[in-house]
Amino acid sequence: MANNARQTALFILNTLDKKRTPLLDNILEDVLDQDSPLSRRDRSLLYALVYGVLRWRGSLDWIIGYFSKTRLNKIDHRVLNVLRIGLFQMIYLDRIPVSAAVNTSVEMTKSFAAPWVVRFVNALLRNAARRYKTVPFPNIDKNPVAALAAAKSFPKWLIERWLARLGIEETGKLCDAINTIPPITIRTNTLRSNREQLINALESDVEKMKPTPYAPDGLSFFNPKILISEMDTFKNGWFQVQDEAAQLVTCLLNPRAGDTVLDACAGLGGKTGHIAQMMQNQGHIVSLDCEKKKLLRLRNETERLGISIVETCVHDLYEPFEKKKPSFFKIPGFCGFDRILLDAPCSGLGVLRRNPDTKWSVSKKNLKRYKQKQIKFLNNVAPLVKPGGILVYAVCSTEPEENEAVAEAFLNQHPEFETGKRKTENGKRKTFPHLDNMDGFFSIRFKRVPDQTDFDR
Repeated sequence: MANNARQTALFILNTLDKKRTPLLDNILEDVLDQDSPLSRRDRSLLYALVYGVLRWRGSLDWIIGYFSKTRLNKIDHRVLNVLRIGLFQMIYLDRIPVSAAVNTSVEMTKSFAAPWVVRFVNALLRNAARRYKTVPFPNIDKNPVAALAAAKSFPKWLIERWLARLGIEETGKLCDAINTIPPITIRTNTLRSNREQLINALESDVEKMKPTPYAPDGLSFFNPKILISEMDTFKNGWFQVQDEAAQLVTCLLNPRAGDTVLDACAGLGGKTGHIAQMMQNQGHIVSLDCEKKKLLRLRNETERLGISIVETCVHDLYEPFEKKKPSFFKIPGFCGFDRILLDAPCSGLGVLRRNPDTKWSVSKKNLKRYKQKQIKFLNNVAPLVKPGGILVYAVCSTEPEENEAVAEAFLNQHPEFETGKRKTENGKRKTFPHLDNMDGFFSIRFKRVPDQTDFDR
């Protein structure tokens, strides 16, 4: 990896191709650490290239395939990524001259490929620069799957299932919404400030700021003038970055001051922070995760936010709590949780506009595996809910296997639970990027029947 935005973008894209498992966010965090030599301008170009190529990879590949005599699956993945980067600059970045896009792509290829490959890259990009606007795409009337997959840049299997469920027009709108660069959405930390104060404090730092229409403490904006981590309001704990759909999940949980709450897949603590502020920092929260590193960062985050009621716990939810009882069983008088939030691991297909790499890494098989995992996690946390208590299941996916199918399977196995009705039909909430201008989330609220219990004290 070199000290250059384009070469760094190539390194990141190649790393994703090789490993498949690491999240783009993790790779970017490793690459763009405090010692990174990239200027702010170079970082902006890097983000544009990486996210742009991942967002439009399907369309870029269609165009490359049109001009290449070699089939895409026969082209070295590094060469293919160079072609994608070059073509993306030509089509989508109007401030970069075509000559610069071609020449820098050729120079990158020289660093690892044979001379004939360099000539291939040069010839293809120069040909595409002249003629990419004339490339024919599949006819939507004759083959809607191929047409939408190529024009909207999505894998065919995903287009097929959306077409079956939503139809052509709505599938097109969903694809367009996902391909739109989303705003940065934050949640006011009401322990330190309120939304009106935060709006006034951020006016000089961001552009196009507006309150979220559904979440009561949210704000959305574009083009921050400085890094979020450098804003005084962030340093002082006035907000957390969190999409509106994720904020609504905690609203469905509706934790109250004095409750005992389990955040069962806490991660870095976005929902933990929201739970704590809704509880007015009164009560007890157990933030559980299988990764100790995440919980260490969560602890730092709670300190920034002024939260003092959180206990962290390392535990793998694959393991029933009966085998190895965590420390929260020793809480004086503990007999279960008033509220449990299970924001379960999932395919992430509801947050493709923020994580376009997921388009190309998730498959149909993943959905079945995630469903089994989600049901297992629900089964393991269910006994910890007090009689009369609330369990909210949530995923950042709108796929039925991870949504209604999981809820139905859980209810069939647990007659001691029923769906609680609170401002949503049957206690469910589902959001879509094209309908709600927020991430795709599914959440459902279960209530434990008060006169039944199988909790082992």
